[in-house]
Amino acid sequence: MSLERKLLAEVLGTLWLVLGGCGSVVLATNFMPETNLGIGLAGVALAFGLTVLTGAYAFGHISGGHFNPAVTLGVLTARRIEAREAIAYIVAQLVGAVIGTGIIVIIANGVDGFSVGLGRGESDLAINGWANLSPGGYDFWAALVTEIVMTFFFLVVILGVTGKEAPIGFAPLSIGLTLTLIHLISIPVTNTSVNPARSTGPALFVGGEALEQLWLFWLAPIVGAVLAGLLHHYVIEERAVTVEGYG
Repeated sequence: MSLERKLLAEVLGTLWLVLGGCGSVVLATNFMPETNLGIGLAGVALAFGLTVLTGAYAFGHISGGHFNPAVTLGVLTARRIEAREAIAYIVAQLVGAVIGTGIIVIIANGVDGFSVGLGRGESDLAINGWANLSPGGYDFWAALVTEIVMTFFFLVVILGVTGKEAPIGFAPLSIGLTLTLIHLISIPVTNTSVNPARSTGPALFVGGEALEQLWLFWLAPIVGAVLAGLLHHYVIEERAVTVEGYG
């Protein structure tokens, strides 16, 4: 598979993730609140899970369906991808995230009164943050721990269900359900990142404090992903080889 095809798949997959996930927040969360037609927290969690599930089935056979710099770095740490290719993947993912956010802004501008920002009545485009940018008002340390731990387990699942011994064809379903669960847990804390590209797209459009806090949503997911990659490569995969050798 050519690198160009892989990168296009990563652009489209990340675009789809941001459009479906963040778009559900902007366009559908509080839709017609007087009639309770909005999708709410559970709906947003499901939307993010569905974008990864469908995107992985559509593009996973081309690029592996990362759509997330943390996933790419976790896979790199587990020695399943080369560093040069990983860098190209991350650039492609950022491009997809920015385009996806731009499409959300274009669509949302189709109704009077929409504007991007952090002021009253403005849309924050589902940015991630802590303190006053946290949906539940959680502090920095809660946000840091949440993003590290959630990304860690996200990568543990991804690396596990895409391993050589995993059942064929079920990986996208497992990964999508895991991302849904992660959002159900962590939306109140950080609005759920576990994906630096997903965080970067909205932050670039909103600016201000969203950009100032963006560094955490690169650092914490990367730490969690690298820890998972190390665990998988040196403990889980090694143990599987050892058991098989004595079988």
